[in-house]
Amino acid sequence: MIDASSDAAELIAHLETLGSEENVAGMARFGIVTTRALGISNPDIRAVARLAKKNHARAIELWRSDIREARLLALCTAKPKRLTAEEARNWANDFNSWEIVDCAADLFVEARLDELVAEFADDEREFVKRTAFAMIAGAAVHRKTEPDTTVLAWLPLIEAHAGDPRNFVRKAINWALRSIGKRNLACHAPALALARALAESSDKTACWIGKDAVKELVGEKLLTRLK
Repeated sequence: MIDASSDAAELIAHLETLGSEENVAGMARFGIVTTRALGISNPDIRAVARLAKKNHARAIELWRSDIREARLLALCTAKPKRLTAEEARNWANDFNSWEIVDCAADLFVEARLDELVAEFADDEREFVKRTAFAMIAGAAVHRKTEPDTTVLAWLPLIEAHAGDPRNFVRKAINWALRSIGKRNLACHAPALALARALAESSDKTACWIGKDAVKELVGEKLLTRLK
């Protein structure tokens, strides 16, 4: 039985008992890198994390395993207040999947590593760059008490990178823009204005990002909620 005293090796051994080749095949269809995957669902990984509890040093060991599920468990059991920017950069060097990126972005937001957003946005590696905009999206949604000025300050970054045509980047930029616009009324107007400007762009990718964001941000259901 695993618990808070379990070490990285014990947790990995437990994860290996939960694996499923059928699940691995299914994950591949969703664009998840399965080279080092055991085939465990995210809910099952979170269940293991609840038993294992937070342990930062152990999370770093789990990450080094290069196993998909162990890395997701590392992200779930790392301590945000102990995570350093250097550790986050080291993990980002290994990013090879949108799934890992989006889970890591939540942790980085909770760790308040905002200095990494602009740095990662300027990184030409697709999954590192995605991390920047996944962080923006996460912060806009989850940081309820954050001053709106902090969130709105990321709009120029969205505008500057809106022409990146790579699938996992453009979708994250679109996600970030929509998330800012849905945050509240104060954020809605500036985000919608940028979305409309991008929708008029001659750049195909920027135009798609803008049009898709406008479609959601002018929705009657959203406008009713924001009022």
